Amino acid sequence: MSRHDVQVTRAAASWPDLPSDQWADTMETLHLWTQVVGKIRMGNTPWINHGWNVPLYVSTAGLRTSLIPYRGEGFELSFDFIDHELTLHATTGARRAIALRDRTVADFYGSVVDAMASIDMPVAINVTPNEIPDAIPFDRDTVHGTYVPAHATALWRALLHAGRVLTGFRAGFSGKASPVHFFWGSFDLATTRFSGRGAPPHPGGVPGLPDDIAREAYSHEVTSAGFWPGNRAAPDPIFYAYAYPTPEGYAGARIEPPEAAWLDDLGEFALRYDQLLEHPDPDGVLLAFFQSAHAAAADLATWDRAALESAAPLGPDWWAARPHPASPPTGNGTTAPDEEDR
Repeated sequence: MSRHDVQVTRAAASWPDLPSDQWADTMETLHLWTQVVGKIRMGNTPWINHGWNVPLYVSTAGLRTSLIPYRGEGFELSFDFIDHELTLHATTGARRAIALRDRTVADFYGSVVDAMASIDMPVAINVTPNEIPDAIPFDRDTVHGTYVPAHATALWRALLHAGRVLTGFRAGFSGKASPVHFFWGSFDLATTRFSGRGAPPHPGGVPGLPDDIAREAYSHEVTSAGFWPGNRAAPDPIFYAYAYPTPEGYAGARIEPPEAAWLDDLGEFALRYDQLLEHPDPDGVLLAFFQSAHAAAADLATWDRAALESAAPLGPDWWAARPHPASPPTGNGTTAPDEEDR
């Protein structure tokens, strides 16, 4: 077996099987919990174009906000899906932890607000969830409260691997592109590329999302790619790719792998998570899905691909020539840095 074969086998083994036929209750609870935390970030950070001050980020144990400024200090909130707690760290040295367990959204919301007040950083948020039809305000939601630790961990592991491929995909674009970030409204991990040209006003109409927010998010032509873990009505987790506005002929484009399908109701291409795991090299197949979906849209919409796409997605020659070990050396796993890397 070659070194490449070993790497492919390890990559395939690292992707978790998802309990998507069992985890709807936990996913609904987590969706609402992430909205509580995300709204705290949103309300205490300056607006960044396309709502880039809103999302969460995949971390070494779950999802986190990044540093949030607060009256000359700051704090960060992090979901830990290994030790199963929400941690609050402040620049003042204060720390709080809220257990992630079976508890209602109302209880979770109250605990988070109380924790913020206890470190002299009180917060107030709009308690109505976004992008959820017929949503119950956080402070009155005693319906959703299921938390199965193994299901939360599985979600994080899937986000971890999807994020790795999305980051590699983002590296292939030198034009304006979003970070790889987790939107708690739609509950998905995504990155978006921009052509630089304006787009027609978005029609809006997304439940729980103001039309002006949607129109600013899609103010320019984009292609977007991401991972969505599904919900009760559509339980199959998928990887997706779409363009706004949708160029004529896009639905009939040839996308890799052959299993990828166009979804008329959503106006996007989708590759089911379980279909990806059937391949021995899921990373390579997923990257091909994202790349082919973007290329088809960009060609049909006449993007200036030569100017916008990177000819060296792994970095320019002067960067690639530097020593960047792909894995730690054998032995004790430590080595002294080269002089030029110090």
